[in-house]
Amino acid sequence: MTRRLLIAGNWKMNLSLTASIELAEGLKKVAAGINNLDIAVCPPSIYVQPVAAVLKGSNIGVGAQNVYFEQEGAFTGEISVGMLKDVGCQYVILGHSERRHILGESSELVNLKTHAALAAGLIPIVCVGELLKERETGTTEQVIQRQIDGSFSGVSAEDIRKCVIAYEPVWAIGTGKVATPDQAEDVHVAIRKMIEKNYNKEVAEIVRIQYGGSVNDKNAKEILAKPNVDGALVGGASLKVDPFLGIIKSV
Repeated sequence: MTRRLLIAGNWKMNLSLTASIELAEGLKKVAAGINNLDIAVCPPSIYVQPVAAVLKGSNIGVGAQNVYFEQEGAFTGEISVGMLKDVGCQYVILGHSERRHILGESSELVNLKTHAALAAGLIPIVCVGELLKERETGTTEQVIQRQIDGSFSGVSAEDIRKCVIAYEPVWAIGTGKVATPDQAEDVHVAIRKMIEKNYNKEVAEIVRIQYGGSVNDKNAKEILAKPNVDGALVGGASLKVDPFLGIIKSV
């Protein structure tokens, strides 16, 4: 089965309002006419609306970097799925390793957010990945199995087809270290088998699995050539037009 690739830029806590708009305008111009894959950018939440306004009607989708699972209420500082939809979001990143390991988010919390995102019609990009010590002790698959089971608990076969899974080895995020194409492919194959075990083979063949972790315009082509790598969740290289475009064109 041919899965449509998704290249998504996670801007994290970077850029000013002016720089965000300029980046969106630059990407809109150079990515026009590229229709063989899906493209998205995920700016800081405070800049989602102006970026979405720039990209409206283009071939570039907009996502958020996080969301809360409640619809409304006394949750100071949080943002609901309805708010994201209001300002033009189509995607939302959930369970990024920086939120799991710096801010203490559990897979159970990611699961609540995943259900909320799906109910609102957002596409969840659910991140999983192992720490360096977990890779070194050979427990990568066990760690990711727990994250998959917890993050997608109660998600139906119909709904998981709408989700994207981003495999991001924690030791490769922002470090300059990159999993080799073979290492990435091996884990992507393992994740697909986990989905097949939890659902069925047809569903496993449909779900898109991205790779993330120091992806740039120099290493993307080899990584994205692997049959089970269905795109990339890009950090630092998504903050400038040329490197991000280079990753897109490597497809």
